[in-house]
Amino acid sequence: MDAKDLLRRYLEQRRELGESELVLDGLHVEDVMRLLGAAGKSGSPSQAPRSIRETATAGTQDWRASLRDAGVSADPPAKNDVPVSRRMSFPDVSSQASPPTDEIATVFKKGIVVARDDAELIPGAIEKLRSLDEIAEMVRKCTRCDLYKTATKPVPGEGDPKAELVCVGEAPGAKEDETGRPFVGQAGQLLTKILAAIDLTREQVFICNVLKHRPPGNRNPLPEEVEACSPYLIRQLELINPKVIVAFGTFAAQTLLQTKTPLGQLRGLVHRYHGIPLIVTYHPAALLRNPAWKRPTWEDVKLARRILDSAPRS
Repeated sequence: MDAKDLLRRYLEQRRELGESELVLDGLHVEDVMRLLGAAGKSGSPSQAPRSIRETATAGTQDWRASLRDAGVSADPPAKNDVPVSRRMSFPDVSSQASPPTDEIATVFKKGIVVARDDAELIPGAIEKLRSLDEIAEMVRKCTRCDLYKTATKPVPGEGDPKAELVCVGEAPGAKEDETGRPFVGQAGQLLTKILAAIDLTREQVFICNVLKHRPPGNRNPLPEEVEACSPYLIRQLELINPKVIVAFGTFAAQTLLQTKTPLGQLRGLVHRYHGIPLIVTYHPAALLRNPAWKRPTWEDVKLARRILDSAPRS
């Protein structure tokens, strides 16, 4: 199979996975060959298909010629054409106990960056709140959406106001609605074990949800409910200013990262939420239904722990 067919097959596979962009600019030609599965064990140009080998031996070390041969535009987009969510950067891990360079390249992979813009993220009344207790009090009185009408108790969140790690879930369930506490019941017990596995207790972290009231019957949150409730979460994260955020479940991840990308494609990357490294993993309730996801979840929280350990000490 020649390079054109390999490239076309690879791009079709990426498209089937829901990807609309593939950024290759800056890759060495041998890296592209490995990406296509066409390089030999040694990765030398002499073992590559002719169409790419000629590009390498010509001294250009440029993959664009092969892309053009395959009928794909190889010109890099103008800077202003790159969506904000794709302007990616690594978390600052240059301080004490930083992982080796090769480990950063293979483990701390860049993800989506959510940055501030000129839009008003937090209504004035919420922006003026100066503590987590003040936020909790406002949540108890909140009527910004209709969920308060059917909920038993609000669930603002709990934990260390100076936590280095924040756990964010979707919305309160039946047990949370009954007790006013986040992540209780079986899912909460599993979360406690997950935290213990990376040497953390519930008291050392802050645990909350995107929504502060339970949706009736645990239905999916409505867009207007997310819009009404998100300012509380944003303000909580501003006040805590953690070193790492862990988004548990698809809904929390997609809400924080402002994306519709499936959870499977968000895992394993270090995203940035207003400058804070953010890791995506499965919700504990999902692990109860599918124990096979416990292993990848363990890998995700280990990544969060590694970033936490490599962050600058305050």
